Amino acid sequence: HHHEFPNPKSHSKTSLLLMPAWNPGINAGIKMVTVNPENSEKGIDSIQGVYIYLDAETGVVKAILDAKSLTAKRTAAASALASTYLSNPDSSSLLMIGTGVLAPNLISAHASVRPIKTVYVWGRNLNKAQKIADMFFSDDIVVNAVDSIDEVLPKVDIISSATLSPTPLIKGAYLRKGQHVDLVGSYQPYTREADDETIQKASVFVDTYQGGLKESGDIVIPLKNGIINRTDIKADLNELCSDKKKGRVSDQEITVFKSVGHAIEDLAAANYYHRKFINE
Repeated sequence: HHHEFPNPKSHSKTSLLLMPAWNPGINAGIKMVTVNPENSEKGIDSIQGVYIYLDAETGVVKAILDAKSLTAKRTAAASALASTYLSNPDSSSLLMIGTGVLAPNLISAHASVRPIKTVYVWGRNLNKAQKIADMFFSDDIVVNAVDSIDEVLPKVDIISSATLSPTPLIKGAYLRKGQHVDLVGSYQPYTREADDETIQKASVFVDTYQGGLKESGDIVIPLKNGIINRTDIKADLNELCSDKKKGRVSDQEITVFKSVGHAIEDLAAANYYHRKFINE
């Protein structure tokens, strides 16, 4: 459930997202999240919220978790899972677009499934990008803050983007064969992180058809403009994981994974962290 309410003082809107999921007789949960892009100007994270984890049979609350970190972890995990099917196995370089709470999680997640040795971080605020770069810099991985996306795009194997940008940051003209593009940020039908040419050049995959085809401008806008057809969406994450459909078919292919998130990912993550807490 997605609602928007106005903020008269700042002339902006806050998104209110309610995401329930249940596993009958076992567990259930609901996430309540607000998203306000203006927050960054006040030094507050744009995403705020809580996750309530329940016993499905009795309705008893088993845990209340911070939705911000839960969302960041499960989103990054889904991107890494998709990457195992869609990026080239020898991918060693990553461009991280965005410096929010998701960025460090996405870098860690991608590096956990591919031999990432070089990372570039781009953000509207170069100081924030530098902070993330400093966080990861080590003997094993070289991380640099950069001020141009276009310059770095052709150099890397994987591009991961997690921004609230209303207009495309990734231009297909700069992409090269064999790359994997992970689009995480856009969750509204009128916002997008990649342009038409990116989507046109690539084999496109989504986390869920339900979310991907309705909620994100990265897919909704090119579909509406006839750049791609519904049949051009190759598979969703469920089909990839259950081997119903193939992921990457050649090392020259450009792949795009568009993720908008699903409540079942939150429930799986809440279950994991609840069990971990109980066992520790």
